[in-house]
Amino acid sequence: MANLGNPKNTIEIIQKYEFVFQKRFGQNFLIDTHVLDKIIRAAGVTKEDFVLEIGPGIGTMTQYLAEAARAVCAVEIDRNLIPILEETLSGYENVTVINEDILKVDVAKLAEEENGGRPIKVVANLPYYITTPIIMGLFESHVPVDNITIMVQKEVADRMQTGPGSKDYGALSLAVQYYAEPYIVANVPPNCFLPRPKVGSAVIRLTRHREPAVQVKDEKLLFRLIRASFNQRRKTLQNGWSNSSELSFSKEEIAGAIRAMGLSPTVRGEALTLEQFAGLSNLLSELGGGRN
Repeated sequence: MANLGNPKNTIEIIQKYEFVFQKRFGQNFLIDTHVLDKIIRAAGVTKEDFVLEIGPGIGTMTQYLAEAARAVCAVEIDRNLIPILEETLSGYENVTVINEDILKVDVAKLAEEENGGRPIKVVANLPYYITTPIIMGLFESHVPVDNITIMVQKEVADRMQTGPGSKDYGALSLAVQYYAEPYIVANVPPNCFLPRPKVGSAVIRLTRHREPAVQVKDEKLLFRLIRASFNQRRKTLQNGWSNSSELSFSKEEIAGAIRAMGLSPTVRGEALTLEQFAGLSNLLSELGGGRN
């Protein structure tokens, strides 16, 4: 029976092991059972599922996942948490803990070995600095993922979900929406964590598209164009792409593609939809060797 998720039990286990929070790992442990229940429901975890949990901490969410899923693999980077996890998860035979940096784990191989290559579900409580590399690593390496349900800073969740014209709209919005449908499940205030973070958080579910949201001839080119569009937000597409070290199209080629899409020569990246970026990418990819 899950016994973590409330302040009293969390504090007791932390004090027992004299655990010291590591700021570099962004450690904030959930102490709200209502939020834990929402995450399980949002992820749609069933007894058929293999779940990868990134950053289990002291095992609070892991206990809930273990009771809902067929099997759980929890990847924890902080070796000081391993003895705690051994205690808090001792009653669960369907949990495996790996003491490793998730960015160094071959998740595709893990999914093949543990789930026969079928889609897995990912649950995580991620610090800001590592959110994008982890999410994009899972998507870009084509790991079989059904959905990713994660706790992130509220502003990061907003960025993933927003559309053109918003100040939060950018490369992360487009990259996430290319691969998945984002849905903010719940906003989570600082008092739901120990220690309390300085900013609000949100739970967001990224349900992977069966096929990418748009069809492009060169996926890598699409993402180079997107990055170059937001590296200097105030620049027009034409100037931003012409000056990008990632691209080597001429101004004339870029202007021609923008014109062919029926866009203004002064348009900026923040005004374009994913579909428009895909159209521009496909036009430019036909020019052949104009890329680095």
